[in-house]
Amino acid sequence: MLPVGGGAHVRLRRDVSRTDRKDVAAFHWNLMETSYMRWHMNDILLIPATLWRKARKYSRKLWVRVMFMGILSLIALGITQIIETFVPDSMASRMTGASADRLLNIISSAMLSVTIFSMTVMVSVYRSSASQWTPRVHQLIMQDSTTQKTLAAFIGAWVYALIAIILRETSVFRDEHALIIFWLTVLVLAYVVWSLVRWVLHLQTFGSLLHTTRQVEDITKERFQERLKTPCLGANPLHGAVPNAAWSIESDQSGYIQHIYPEGLNAVAERYDVRLYLPQPIGYYIFLNEPLLWVEGDVTEDDREEFLSLVRDHVNVIDLRDYDQDPRFGLVVMGEIASKALSPGINDPGTAIDIITRVGRILSSYSNEADENSESREGGPELDRLWVPPLKPADLLDDGFGSLTRDGAQLYEVQFRLQATLAGLMRHPDKGLRDAAFDYAEMALRRAVEAMDFAPDRERLLASVDERLRVRVTQT
Repeated sequence: MLPVGGGAHVRLRRDVSRTDRKDVAAFHWNLMETSYMRWHMNDILLIPATLWRKARKYSRKLWVRVMFMGILSLIALGITQIIETFVPDSMASRMTGASADRLLNIISSAMLSVTIFSMTVMVSVYRSSASQWTPRVHQLIMQDSTTQKTLAAFIGAWVYALIAIILRETSVFRDEHALIIFWLTVLVLAYVVWSLVRWVLHLQTFGSLLHTTRQVEDITKERFQERLKTPCLGANPLHGAVPNAAWSIESDQSGYIQHIYPEGLNAVAERYDVRLYLPQPIGYYIFLNEPLLWVEGDVTEDDREEFLSLVRDHVNVIDLRDYDQDPRFGLVVMGEIASKALSPGINDPGTAIDIITRVGRILSSYSNEADENSESREGGPELDRLWVPPLKPADLLDDGFGSLTRDGAQLYEVQFRLQATLAGLMRHPDKGLRDAAFDYAEMALRRAVEAMDFAPDRERLLASVDERLRVRVTQT
């Protein structure tokens, strides 16, 4: 070992200290850079429009409503402690704690059994609806607001009573200050009774065919109107292929494009000075490594990882389709209900006829999204760096009428109603829908003429359609 003098030892310590200081400075710089990058990403992920879409999505989940009611119960019990301090002793002493205890015991003992009964009914309705109509309707019934509010009310009341009893036993709520807790419990009981009455009335039609088809129609019509109010989700309409200079972002998993956050995607495009193209519509099944989006513009290698992460965070690829941004999915579900009704085991043409009229009522409100973007908006679309394909009338007709056109081709009453509905759509103001309705009516009529064995039914059906359509089918 070489001897080290005092001077050499000092110089070594200084060198080590300088190295340590450099390492510490580098560590802090990397930490600051990482924190900045996270904030840089979060400021796009926390766009109000994106947060609102996510909040609306989570608000339809049962556990969210139950948790909200449980938290509300805790807040209500905390507020009683504050209010009690302002109640005069002469007024508070008029009510004993035993009165509140009896009501709390009633709630705690009854709500648990009522909740279990309601859950049993809910599960049985879910299963019967999925087996009788279509499994795809199960998602919509699970989001039934009346059912979720009722279960949340029952569980919230049970949580309220349970915690109130614990606080009474621990002398937090004393006998001489039981007035507020008593009247709050009365209000909780009134809310429970009202929820129970509403639940009983709801069970009269819950899960029935009429209620289910009406639910599907309402949610489809609502999403359809939302899409028409914000054409192409507020972005530019994408017609045809993407630009040749664009490069692709591949999907990192297989599944349906269930939901996109267009405001966030447009913000990402603005930050990196690029244009984003989403050629596949919402509801399209995309495979692993298939192009998900196309990008026109250059992104540096240093920013590419963050850019890809931000883009994928704003496009949800899930194993199931959803009603939220996908009005075509609602039309598909309605078509499946009609197809199931036409199966030999059920043989219910009336349901198919009802579905035809409902689909026609939804499609009658159609308007061309590209026209809406170009004419009704001054200065162009709001999201000017994003391109989304518009709804196509031919796809909408096939989604709603495709399965029942095939399965009910031999039934005169079904085909008569289908042709009458398509004839109404052929008079629609939008030329695209008019042409698509005529082409679809021709295809459906050809299929029906070939499928019907009874000649008088074929003649009656041909006589009921437009002359142009009849000539094209009979002469070609």
